[in-house]
Amino acid sequence: MLNKIWIAAILTAFLYALFGYFFQNQLGVFDDMMNAIFNMSKLTVEISIGLIGILAFWLGISKIAEQSGIIHKFAILLAPVFKRLMPEVPKGHESLGHVSMNLAANVMGLDNAATPLGLKAMKSLQTLNPVPDRATNAQILFLVLNTSSVTLFPVTVFMYRAQSGAASPTDVFLPILFATFASTLVGLLCVAWRQKLNLFDVKSIGCFAALFVLIAVFVHYLLSLSIDALAQFSAFWANISILFFICLAVTWAYLKKVDVYQSFVDGAKEGFGTAVNIIPYLLAMLIAIGLIRSCGLLDGILNGLKFVLTLFSMDIKFVDALPTGLLKPLSGSGARAMMIETMQTHGADSFAGRLSSIMQGSTETTFYVLAVYFGAVGIKYTRHAVSCGLIADAAGLTAAIVVCYLFFG
Repeated sequence: MLNKIWIAAILTAFLYALFGYFFQNQLGVFDDMMNAIFNMSKLTVEISIGLIGILAFWLGISKIAEQSGIIHKFAILLAPVFKRLMPEVPKGHESLGHVSMNLAANVMGLDNAATPLGLKAMKSLQTLNPVPDRATNAQILFLVLNTSSVTLFPVTVFMYRAQSGAASPTDVFLPILFATFASTLVGLLCVAWRQKLNLFDVKSIGCFAALFVLIAVFVHYLLSLSIDALAQFSAFWANISILFFICLAVTWAYLKKVDVYQSFVDGAKEGFGTAVNIIPYLLAMLIAIGLIRSCGLLDGILNGLKFVLTLFSMDIKFVDALPTGLLKPLSGSGARAMMIETMQTHGADSFAGRLSSIMQGSTETTFYVLAVYFGAVGIKYTRHAVSCGLIADAAGLTAAIVVCYLFFG
């Protein structure tokens, strides 16, 4: 499927550029597209080089935790949950520990830690893959959970809103939480349906209910905090959790007579190789994204949507925020730029400004995650990963629009 999407993106961008050149007098469109190819090629290398250090560090720490037995203990602790979600993964397998650590990092908004931990988890799951170039059910579920990940601390969105002059930068917190939960729930249910997982037995429903209550209590507390207090709360617990885990891994490994330094070096070497291996996959995806943006296709889609909605006398104020939502599955930086541009153009407290903020916090960059995670282990046949990820994105986007109307009219 990814093969067809990539080809379709390139051909569609070229055909739309031809239309713009001959019928809309966009004489510079082909120059823009060529510049996009060069810029995306440069960006690919910059991203990969930027990942080398953090990948090397976290995979080094992960190697220590793995050899000390901490990862195995994480896996045993979460075995009852993953037994239902990933039945083909053996009980206590180290990949479950890596998966849980990655998801925890995503929940806390730790992007720098989440990516290398996610790559480690994907590599661990790959050791169970009987067909190395074809995604397994467990790998697909893990990727979809990443692309629709719930983030309890969208502090970056709040900071951009504060810089843009929002009267209450955190007023989008609850809508973001609702939207990202909708994205995650739909993504999980979509994968469960495709993989025939049973998520509706008494134990599963009980676990979901208990989790909902805990999150509700936690959210109630977070809503009482100011933006500065929330930022401090997020930074403190995120940082102390990371440092505690590092110290725990190192100390535990030392007590277990593990050569801690050599384990770290071995893991760091693995991180360096991973950063290099993802370059071709990342390059292919970023070039397709760059061509779609530079040919003007996104603007054409938005204008067409406004025209159709106007014919039916429907409200069109949400359309001004759609560039953020449409770009989010393709490019995190592009979506962030569109969010800022929307707030600057329409105002941070406008409907479009708030909606773009909710969209920015509701989902992850699906195609980027897919290219990096599957590219790191050489998977070419993604099966239903793309469709389930995009359905989760659509659910998050739709939920963002609905809750924005509910909260802000």
